[in-house]
Amino acid sequence: YRKNPFHNFSHASHVVQSTSKLMSRIVTANHVDYTGMSYKDEQPNTLAMHRFTYGITSDPVTQFACILAALIHDVDHSGVPNVQLGKEQSRLAKKYRGKSVAEQHSLDLAWNLLMERRYADFRACIYSNQEELNRFRQLLVNAVMATDIIDKELNNLRKARWEKAFSNSDHDAAASAAGDQGEGSDPAANNGNGDAGTDVESANRMATIVIEHLIQASDVAHTMQHWHVYRKWNERYFKECYAAYKDGRAPSDPIETWYKGEIGFFDFYIIPLAKKLKECGVFGKSSDEYLNYAL
Repeated sequence: YRKNPFHNFSHASHVVQSTSKLMSRIVTANHVDYTGMSYKDEQPNTLAMHRFTYGITSDPVTQFACILAALIHDVDHSGVPNVQLGKEQSRLAKKYRGKSVAEQHSLDLAWNLLMERRYADFRACIYSNQEELNRFRQLLVNAVMATDIIDKELNNLRKARWEKAFSNSDHDAAASAAGDQGEGSDPAANNGNGDAGTDVESANRMATIVIEHLIQASDVAHTMQHWHVYRKWNERYFKECYAAYKDGRAPSDPIETWYKGEIGFFDFYIIPLAKKLKECGVFGKSSDEYLNYAL
């Protein structure tokens, strides 16, 4: 991480803490046997929790991917947004063809580091074969890419996924599929009408939506926390934007638009995001807390 006022290791640590907090509202400590690194079978609500969270509580790899994504999502951030990198025709913008430039760069750096020989033992704890590696990478990529909230194409895909995932029929199918998978049955044999594949797809879609919103909320968690926390991080972000302006890497002086921009950010992104956390229904009281602070 570079020593930017905002996009630095302190920000990454704050996002990790926020992600961990939201995850803890899904998975509580008494559900896990840390000696055997497994979930306790004797917990009477294990299957119910599995269904309620679309299988996330039964998948430690998914949980770890979320935490790791939070840690690496802004690695080597340059202190300016993707739009500016595109205008400058930077090396990275050309490499990634102007698509989620900062996010893809962070992913590549972090992934290459993880693949170094010195982390072989660590990798062995995450996956044991190519299939598990591919799945872990997909989870990590999806989580980091969720932090690009500016790209219109990605936003349209997320919107369509949300609308399909949280329709009543899809919601019911996903809960059923997650429950069946939790009991160890073959997803292809969940019922006799050939709809099992669709049900599993629905559960996966909903899990993806939950993870995306978890990461997005954690990335801007300061906007949904106590006033003094918001002020601290907002000041740092302003300093970063002002430094970019002074360096000729921003189109306008942030002093002139900051207040109006923040109000718009809350009205059109933060508050709708907080409401979606509540609509997901898997984060317990945290969703109410986040929404109250955002409002």
